[in-house]
Parts: sequence; structure tokens; C-alpha cells
Amino acid sequence: MRAALGETAGRYDLVGVDLRFVGRSGAIDCGWPVGFSVASAGVGRAAFDRQVVFQRDLAARCRSAVGDLLPYAGTRDSARDLDVIRGALGERRISYLGVSYSTYLGTAYARLFPGRVDRVVLDSALDPRRVGPALLPDQLPELERAFGDWADWAAARDAEWGLGRTRAEVEAGVWATVRAAAVRPLVVGGGPEAVMLDDTRVPVLVYAGLAGDSEAERAALAEQLAMLGRAAAGLPVTPSDATAALLRFLFGAQSSPSGSVSQAILCADGAASHDPEEYWRRIEARRAEHPLFAPLVENVTPCTFGDRPREAPVEVGRDTRALILSATGDPRAPHRGAVALRAMLPGSRLVTLEGADRHGLYGSYGNACVDGVVNSYLADGRLPRTDPTCTARPAP
Repeated sequence: MRAALGETAGRYDLVGVDLRFVGRSGAIDCGWPVGFSVASAGVGRAAFDRQVVFQRDLAARCRSAVGDLLPYAGTRDSARDLDVIRGALGERRISYLGVSYSTYLGTAYARLFPGRVDRVVLDSALDPRRVGPALLPDQLPELERAFGDWADWAAARDAEWGLGRTRAEVEAGVWATVRAAAVRPLVVGGGPEAVMLDDTRVPVLVYAGLAGDSEAERAALAEQLAMLGRAAAGLPVTPSDATAALLRFLFGAQSSPSGSVSQAILCADGAASHDPEEYWRRIEARRAEHPLFAPLVENVTPCTFGDRPREAPVEVGRDTRALILSATGDPRAPHRGAVALRAMLPGSRLVTLEGADRHGLYGSYGNACVDGVVNSYLADGRLPRTDPTCTARPAP
């Protein structure tokens, strides 16, 4: 952030916070055998039934290991923690930059402590009505669009990746890999480091690769899917160092603390249905149109088998003069959610980045227009007179 701020950095003390139960703030760990609970329901009922058993077990592990802490993992409590930090710093007001889910934290803090915020930047902002377990299902249309855009990119580079010459061919090839993984899990790597990817895991890897649209990010996903295609053909494959690290992060037990706390926050921030059949009906209702991603975003989670939240979500009932950032193709925080938040906060301004399938903008995407608007606001505290629109970098 200091690099992104440039000359403005000297005007601020930069304070990073590990939220409660995260990192060095007394991290919780449910002792999961995987890094993250997010998984697909697979191609049919048998895989979904296995997921019900698996997700129920993850919830039971959390209840056994940290059940007394889970009710206090919500964003309301983290907002109260921020105010404790503000007081400890001896500041009457603090400025705030939050990215992704932390935009909800910033919105909650401003709602609960309205007189204690100065400048607020909400990057890749979420609709505060769609937090908690509702977060993933809300992503489906944008996720599909980002997948289609990536497929177009891959089709234009078929000579390099061999994934297909058209969007339809690329998408069909990915789906064929998922179906092959349902018949026989794909083996990636060898020895004790080998990872087995079935039809509940391959879509997770695709999902993880769709957070951004840079050349490097799109090439990484193409490399991974080309590798899985070879594995589906029965060939031995060795992942790159970056892919091996991603597989450990998603599916390795060493990442249990990250997955545990992420899920704990989601479950504490919003109620989930406790009826597995309701999830199955939603999957089946959307499967025909979205065969790859509907079984993932609509699947059961540990929240399905946990307790209901101790507190209600924070409702936006007071205006905040915030600067909201959003890309029109963001596959994690839909742009329509940022538009909705802008309407809830009439004193705010929305910076729209057109033509980008990107989650996380300020100081990381490299868009001079977005960074310039943010830095101007942080320098003088004045919001733009209107909602600015920026344009993504042209494709190479």
C-alpha cells in the first residue's frame, strides 16, 4: 500500500490488522484435512451425498475444536475490535481501506461507529445484504462470464495450450475433464505429495483461477487445465511449483487455519438453511444452465450443519461518505453489489473500472485511473463530484 500511495504515504501511519481468530490474533484451527471447505457437489447425486457427509464432518470438527469461539467470529465483533484498536492508538478518527470481504467490515464499522471514521475506501465492495453463506451463490452470473472470457482468451492461444479453437470447444474440454474426474480421480504429482482431484475438486481449481484477468493469471489457469487434461488421459503429470503450492493451499491440511476462520466468519455473518435437500433442489434447478459452477456455489457447507448466528447482519441505515471501487466483471464481488451499496450510501462515490474481470483493484491491478482517484481522495479528503469511470488496460 505504501508504494501505491506514493507521495501521499507520508501523510499516513499504515496499520495492518489480523482480525480476530486470523493469523497472529489467536488463530483458530478446526483441524480439517483440507485447506478450504469450498467444494462442488460433483456431477450427480452420489457425489452430493458424499459432500453432505464430508461437510457435516468439517462442521463437527469445528464444534469440537473451537465451538466456544465460533459464535464470536462475526464481522460485528471485528468492527468492535477495530474501535478498540482506534482507542489504543489514541486517535479520535481513523481512515480505512478494506478489500473484498473487508469492505463489509468497513461498512459495518462506519455503521456502528459513525463519528469515528475519516476517509473510507471500499475496494471490490460487497453488497452487505449478500454476506455470509449467501456470498457464493451470488457470484454465479459473473463467474460464468469470467469463465467465458477466459475461454475466449484460451481459444485465441490454442497453438500454445491446445485447449480448443473456440470458446465452446474450450468450455466443453473443461467439462469433459470434470466428467473424467468423476469416473476416476485425477492424480497430480507423485509420491506423498500426490493430490487426487475428483469432480468435487476440479471445479474448485477453475474457480480459484478466475479471480483476475491478467496474462499471467489466465496463463496459469490454462497451464493447470492442460495438465488436468493429460491426467484425464491417464498420463503422469507433474505440477509447476506455483500450481503445487495452490493445490496445497486449497486441499492440504496445513491450510486448515485459513479455511477454518474463513468459514467461521461466513457462518457467523449470515444464516444458512440446515436442510441438505434444499441445496440439492437449488443445484438441480441451475445445473442445466450452469453445469460447472452451480454445483459449486449452491453446495452444502459447514454452515449447513452449524448453529445459527448469534447476531443479525449489519444493516446499512446511516450514510457514509466512502469511496467505493468495483470492476464491471469482478467474479468475486459482483459489480451490481457495489452499485447497490452506492445507492445505500448516497454520500459515497463509486469508481467503476470497465472491461476488467478483476477482484482487488487499488495498488494491485495497475490501473492509473483508479489509483489516481483513490490517492487524490486520500490526499485531500474530497470525494469526486460525480461517480468516475475508468477503463481497463487494453488487451495485448
